[in-house]
Amino acid sequence: MIAETGLAALWLAAMLAGLQLLLAWSAVAQGNDDARRLIRPVAIAQGVLTGLAMALLILLFIRSDMSVYLVAANSHSAKPFIYKFAGAWGNHEGSMLLWVAVMSVAGAAVALFERELDRRTHIATLGAQAAISLGFYAFLLFASNPFKRLDPPAVDGQGLNPLLQDPGLAFHPPTLYLGYVGLSVAFSFAVGALLTRAVDARFARAIRPWVLAAWIMLTIGITAGSYWAYYELGWGGWWFWDPVENASLMPWLAATALLHSATVLATRDALRAWTIMLSVIAFAMSMIGTFLVRSGILTSVHAFAVDPTRGSFILALLGIYIGGALALFALRVHTVNEGARFDAVSREAMLVVNNLLLCVILGLVFVGTLYPLLTEMMGVRVSVGPPYFNAIIGPLAIALMAALIFGPLLRWRRDETGAVLRRAAPALIAVVLALGAVIAFAPRPVGWLTAFGFAAAAGVAVASIAPLWKRNLRRTPLFTYGMVLAHLGCAVSLAGMASESAFSQERLAAARPGDRFEIAGTTVAFDSVMPIAGPNWTAMQATLTVSRNGHVIGVAKPQARFFTDPPTPTTESVQMTRWNGQLYLVLGDALEDGRWQLRIWWKPFVTLIWFGGGLIAFGGALALVGRVRRGRKQGRAAATMAEPGAAIPAGATA
Repeated sequence: MIAETGLAALWLAAMLAGLQLLLAWSAVAQGNDDARRLIRPVAIAQGVLTGLAMALLILLFIRSDMSVYLVAANSHSAKPFIYKFAGAWGNHEGSMLLWVAVMSVAGAAVALFERELDRRTHIATLGAQAAISLGFYAFLLFASNPFKRLDPPAVDGQGLNPLLQDPGLAFHPPTLYLGYVGLSVAFSFAVGALLTRAVDARFARAIRPWVLAAWIMLTIGITAGSYWAYYELGWGGWWFWDPVENASLMPWLAATALLHSATVLATRDALRAWTIMLSVIAFAMSMIGTFLVRSGILTSVHAFAVDPTRGSFILALLGIYIGGALALFALRVHTVNEGARFDAVSREAMLVVNNLLLCVILGLVFVGTLYPLLTEMMGVRVSVGPPYFNAIIGPLAIALMAALIFGPLLRWRRDETGAVLRRAAPALIAVVLALGAVIAFAPRPVGWLTAFGFAAAAGVAVASIAPLWKRNLRRTPLFTYGMVLAHLGCAVSLAGMASESAFSQERLAAARPGDRFEIAGTTVAFDSVMPIAGPNWTAMQATLTVSRNGHVIGVAKPQARFFTDPPTPTTESVQMTRWNGQLYLVLGDALEDGRWQLRIWWKPFVTLIWFGGGLIAFGGALALVGRVRRGRKQGRAAATMAEPGAAIPAGATA
């Protein structure tokens, strides 16, 4: 009965979504007060029901209920508990249910906690969120039922893709989905504001926490996914420009642009139309990512290769939602006022430059990701990989970092060029010194792009702390610290990327026990190799003793594993981390003469890439907490002022 209860909860939630849409129309178009009062409880009930459905699916996986088709196809009774739990969303149907559950819970949160928007715009937003949810409910119930029964039940399951049997699966997909769904909320806000003609600073203040939260989750998800690919796939790389990696990067780029645009609108009442358009683009990118992963047109370790019918369903939803939003934008854009103006030398102008660069990068990644798919449809197979992306995205990323140097140093509305250059002098000096140091002292020649990467990292690091100069640090707002840390994280990540790209060393060998290898001043001794067994796999495990200057610094035990359910060979690499980098070791296949393939990399300062990503996310979290705190204080102050007999502070206008 667990599966049937979950399916019933989904059907009830879908019907409530339809009711929510009708109530929103009645309240906004006809001014129905009864509908206005009912819409919030309906949205909350919908969130509870989909949350229940997701919890029941997880319970089915934990219990290894092989009478449910999804469990039998994607789990196994011998799997460790964590992979049974996380396996509930390690497949197409389960991941889509997680998407819908998070979306409906987010809608319930909008109903419960949103107080910034005016009443009509709030209700229109809930109606737009219900309209999005309805499409995904239809997709689940008619094309991807996660509670489908299997008759007769399977004896045991087929197992989960071994590459996904990793602790990262427990939090990597949920964080990405939280980001995607946060962008759906931003999209609903934009549609609601267009419908009620309320695109203003109040709208931006309401949308900003949701965009910021979505951006934080996407940052965490992408950073975690990058590290998962780095250590799990055994290729030694941290980003491969895989189409599904790009599918998560594109919403992040759009969300970054939207976050800055919403900040300008909330703070200075400018960039109104741009904020609306970026809200639509950000959600469109999350929908396109969903289509790429679930349409079956991609072959990737990340993709759920399913039948094209489901992909067509998602493509239709994409056309309806994004096409409808763009049509609404075209019809209502004349009602969106220009907003406040600003000079060419101002923080607003630099944020416009920042957004332009982000949108150009987004467009190039979009074209590079979809172009091979389009040419293959016409019978021509082409490959667009790292050479294309590195060559065109790299220079634009350096330009983006240059904008990041000057942006925080500019004043709002207008500024003087000379004053800006004086404030930027320390950062510019850091750029010159870093560039000179790389040219003069690098152990081997580096390309110009890498050299400018180091220089930009140094400049951004210095410029990022400039907003704290000559300030009372105790009275500095929390969101200012968040901005500082997020920008500093960009510098740290960029430094790690440049270092890994310029100075990595690689050693590939055919080795047998007793052999020794030298790399980057480190000695790796191949001691032995022996068979071992795990919960649901067997492996050959090598023992490697690592020493430096005659002193043993550690023992590594990389494995070549074989999973039986489903039959899949994998590698388990080992990373030995030191303050200045990582030694990366992989045991490959056995050769006919008794030797083993051994891959060894030394990657200097590679961990800065993910440490920087963590700083960016942490900075975003501080900014979110700071914005929410300020909003609450302002709300309490406004409520106090509204009380009869409240005194008006000096300087305030009645």
